[in-house]
Amino acid sequence: MKLLGESLARKTLGIKASENIVGAIDSLRIAETPVMQTALEGKRLAESRVRETTGLNIIGLWEKGGYLAPQPETRLDGNKVLLLAGSAAQLETYDRLVGIRPKSRGPVLILGGGRVGRAAAAALEERGISYRIIERNRKLVEDNQRYVVGSAADIDTLKRAGIDQAPSTIITTHDDHTNIYLTIYCRKLRPDIQIISRANTERNVSKLHSAGADQVMSYASMAASMVFNLLKPHGLQVLAEGLNLFRRPVPAQFIGKPLAECRIRRSTGCNLVGVDTGGKMHINPEPGYVFASGNELFLVGSDEAQRQFLETFPA
Repeated sequence: MKLLGESLARKTLGIKASENIVGAIDSLRIAETPVMQTALEGKRLAESRVRETTGLNIIGLWEKGGYLAPQPETRLDGNKVLLLAGSAAQLETYDRLVGIRPKSRGPVLILGGGRVGRAAAAALEERGISYRIIERNRKLVEDNQRYVVGSAADIDTLKRAGIDQAPSTIITTHDDHTNIYLTIYCRKLRPDIQIISRANTERNVSKLHSAGADQVMSYASMAASMVFNLLKPHGLQVLAEGLNLFRRPVPAQFIGKPLAECRIRRSTGCNLVGVDTGGKMHINPEPGYVFASGNELFLVGSDEAQRQFLETFPA
């Protein structure tokens, strides 16, 4: 519950990309960051110049919970989330040059003051982001300055909490039907607000997106991914359901060839995000990088892309 609340909080507007790490191996970092209210919103991927200005590699995008492979013509709409690969320094450069500039200056609203809501609040407070928790159970109210007592389904309660100025709202109740209703209600009141919701069962993720949620965190998927990563089979790391960060020894046919000639993305759908050259990580190698014997490749791809890579370039 604590980790779920923290994950919901990390997706709010104003959180830096360098603080939203979803995967890491050695000095390589994989981070998520929303496009909404950034300088990239409305541009095509080819126009973003993220690689040229920061050194980061855009290895994918999330749209309504689905993974999109990056294409030059992909439009960076406000409902998309970038998946970035690079070093900690490169992520900090992204935050400085691109960053998120919330148009609203009000507090983030957290609907529900249970364990998940309190964990989300603690994560926001740690990052210096103002928030208000709406909770109707007075027994759960801890701080009258940060809590608004009442029902989140009541417009007067939402107004008192600051719905008109809030940049984001996090919906955390343990009932998916309530979460779907609150998502629809908040979207009607504020078409421009960022809505992040908890999903308790996997089948309701798509329903919450259809209801108007920008991002949805599935309790079931997150728990399954955490258990899988604790086991760490064959150096595999699950970034999200169906999306993996994995390592492979350099295929024999790559040795002595530049990266551009190997056509990894085109032939498999995987993104090369790093090369270990014997204790030193080479992050996001350039197209002219020449592979050598003993290199270890770090790749990101869907389950299908990983399978295609293993079949196309067997060890």
